[in-house]
Amino acid sequence: MTKLKSDFLNVMTERGFVHQSSDLEGLDALAANKKAVAYVGYDCTAPSLHVGHLISIMMLTWLQKSGNKPVALMGGGTTRVGDPSGKDETRQLRTVEEIDANKDSIKRVFSNFLTFGDGQSDAMMVDNAEWLAPLNYLEFLRDVGRHFSVNRMLAMDSARLRLEREQELSFIEFNYMLLQAYDFVELNRRYGTNVQMGGSDQWGNIVTGVDLGRRMGVKDQLFGLTCPLLTTASGAKMGKTAKGAVWLNEPQLSAYDYWQFWRNTEDGDVSRFLKLFTFLPMDEIARLSALGGAEINEAKKQLATEATALVHGREKAEAAEATAKKTFEQGALATDLPTVEIARADLATGIGVLAAFVKSGLVASNSEARRQIQSGGLKVNDEAVTDEKATLTADAESSGVIKLSLGKKKHVLLKPV
Repeated sequence: MTKLKSDFLNVMTERGFVHQSSDLEGLDALAANKKAVAYVGYDCTAPSLHVGHLISIMMLTWLQKSGNKPVALMGGGTTRVGDPSGKDETRQLRTVEEIDANKDSIKRVFSNFLTFGDGQSDAMMVDNAEWLAPLNYLEFLRDVGRHFSVNRMLAMDSARLRLEREQELSFIEFNYMLLQAYDFVELNRRYGTNVQMGGSDQWGNIVTGVDLGRRMGVKDQLFGLTCPLLTTASGAKMGKTAKGAVWLNEPQLSAYDYWQFWRNTEDGDVSRFLKLFTFLPMDEIARLSALGGAEINEAKKQLATEATALVHGREKAEAAEATAKKTFEQGALATDLPTVEIARADLATGIGVLAAFVKSGLVASNSEARRQIQSGGLKVNDEAVTDEKATLTADAESSGVIKLSLGKKKHVLLKPV
């Protein structure tokens, strides 16, 4: 292909965002003329998005930086159905009230990345419940459903993998790809949206939307662009930890824990993640990526601070870095570590060390706590726990709190109230 013309796709390719495109040259010409209006859809299945969504949010952000228009689509309608893509079982159906509450909570993160307004490149946020909720089923089947081949739908990964594994695929989930494709058509009709972006697991749904637009006579050519589904250098799914998903909203995950997630990046992922999850210039990324040995920890710290600043703000990112420095490098008790409150009366009478670690969230169960004690993995106020029957009391307090540690990197403060 010829050399790319648009700032947007030059950045996308240089930083590793591009996985598949329905027509890269056509999209490049569109973006070069500042006429790309691109959307990503986000279903409202939880009160926060997670790190797995961050790559598509960054795509929208770079799109706006290049003078094109991003659209964040809230799935107030599609969440009522549930996307089967990449899932081994049917999603739990949520009430309209739960979906609306999740949607309101999710919206907050976008203000950290996008500028909203009425200008040519200002971002928009819309909800597909606007056109999906009032749909007449018979009219939808006649106007939209007739363009879909069941044979092709069964060949899509979202359906095929379920059927090959002999796992149930509900009729309501089977309809999801119709609704997502119809979203693209409606967004084009209402707002001139001409590009859909998403993870590579959405490729089948995206190209189905491009095809539906052609079949239903939309005036614009529609384009699809996907980013890779990320795994770490060791093959693990990006954004999953032993404690669960790495959430973007602070009520679900503290800024400190978010910073720690990035600080613990595997050596082999540092360069790639600096390109994808920061706005650092490429020459600075090249310098950081060249660091070897113990020096690579400096690159990891910068990755953690830059990535955290995008989601939580520069002040909280730098505070998290300072807390980590106090805790790990200076051995001090940083009072802004993640904190779990405990009734002072419970400390007065004594709380079992196993129960304390479970309450802190550092371990999931008493049995896990016992295994960690046997391997020397648990500490109270930096002293190794050797007796699983020990109790923590007010006498064990340090600076008004009790510091619990799992290994060298995970710490929680028990704070009496």
